[in-house]
Amino acid sequence: MPHESWHELKLTGDLIGDEAGPRLVEYVTDAVEAGLRQFVIDLSEVRYISSSGIGVLITMLTKMRNVEGEMYLTAPSEHVKKLLIITKLHNIFTIFETQEELEAKIK
Repeated sequence: MPHESWHELKLTGDLIGDEAGPRLVEYVTDAVEAGLRQFVIDLSEVRYISSSGIGVLITMLTKMRNVEGEMYLTAPSEHVKKLLIITKLHNIFTIFETQEELEAKIK
């Protein structure tokens, strides 16, 4: 969903850091170079995230924060939510349960 103040990317399937990983990082790099400072990753259709996939998300977050930007995760499945808690990444990422929650908090 295009929005004036952020860009949203909806991921589907498994995030295992294979060929999609470098493309995602490149996509965020291009967005940063274009001046984008807020990025939303919709995880509602992601079934599984491997350690490599977590690395991809951390790299994307780092790229955004290095330019005073932010990356938000929305609608993680129960499995993904548990993984973020077990790895303590829920303390690093800003996570919203729903799109509505995101829109209410981010302007």
